[in-house]
Amino acid sequence: MPRTFLFAFLGLLATCALADYDVEIVAEGLDFPWSIAFLPDGGMLVSERSGQLRIIRDGELLDAPVAGTPDTYVAGQGGYFDVLLDPDFESNGVVYLSFAHGDKRKNATRLVRARFDGSSLLDVTTIFTAQPWKDTPHHYGGRMAFLTDGTLLLTTGEGFTYRESAQTLDNHFGKVIRIATDGGIPDDNPFVNRTGALPEIWSYGHRNPQGIVVRGEDDTVLLHEHGPRGGDELNAVEPGRNYGWPAITYGIDYSGATISPYTELPGMEQPLVYWSPSIAPAGMALYDHELFPDWRGNLFIAALAERTVRRLEMRENEVVAQHEMFKDLGERFRDVRVGPDGALYLLTDSPDGKVLRVVPEAE
Repeated sequence: MPRTFLFAFLGLLATCALADYDVEIVAEGLDFPWSIAFLPDGGMLVSERSGQLRIIRDGELLDAPVAGTPDTYVAGQGGYFDVLLDPDFESNGVVYLSFAHGDKRKNATRLVRARFDGSSLLDVTTIFTAQPWKDTPHHYGGRMAFLTDGTLLLTTGEGFTYRESAQTLDNHFGKVIRIATDGGIPDDNPFVNRTGALPEIWSYGHRNPQGIVVRGEDDTVLLHEHGPRGGDELNAVEPGRNYGWPAITYGIDYSGATISPYTELPGMEQPLVYWSPSIAPAGMALYDHELFPDWRGNLFIAALAERTVRRLEMRENEVVAQHEMFKDLGERFRDVRVGPDGALYLLTDSPDGKVLRVVPEAE
């Protein structure tokens, strides 16, 4: 059983009621854990940025990583990223893994699918590799989500020094990609028939998106992305739309220089909310479970620089209130997910990373 990590916290809700919860350690000793997926048997898969896929089974982190995993380029922000189960995992055992592929001179975001047999990945098949190659170990994106029609969305970053490419459609820098689960291109992608545009592109003008969720009842795609110095954004993303980077931004360069004098331009979408100074948003989850009924419909955003998890109260696509949670833990948070048990699971970003479980306070 996981052990209690800290005393019960008090979380302020919009109703001004108090929600009591405990934070427990599920596992520790993970090397920069990046993402978590919940297996039907109660186990978990956790990706480590350093290039391992780990198994938590019966409340214990197994010593041996998953066998048969692909090589990755581990440098800067590169390594393993998201791990995602196929909607039909119980019958087909298929998982998807995104990661940095290549080397110092030539690298890119890659996506593979494979069959997980409980200890190994089998039949590993590449279904997407971002093009063109880049020579920077930064801004890969790498988050995934399924639309309700079964197609797969993947975020890609703009490689840091290639930011102008986020505004053009002949490359995969700073895009959301939509593909079929075998890597095929859906016929209704917005740029399928446009000359000079890559048909996998679903939206563009992004910087480094590392959080994406699909609100199932209306297929709304919510995505957040890292700004530079300020200007982190949460967007409601629609196919074919331009989200502005770097032509419009609410941030400035790390040097203090102006990136763009504009925060709005015709034909470019505005964020639902932006953060300045930056919170460095990482994973994101939409809460919809009866375990914490007052949280239903809230977005939870893991924040690296702010060392919090932001809870956003939503009214459709409007952010009506924000709350900083878990600040007293002093951790950089890489991911936040809702488990099948309704608990909130947090991944801490460190070479001795933890999986934490947030549950109602024991009576």
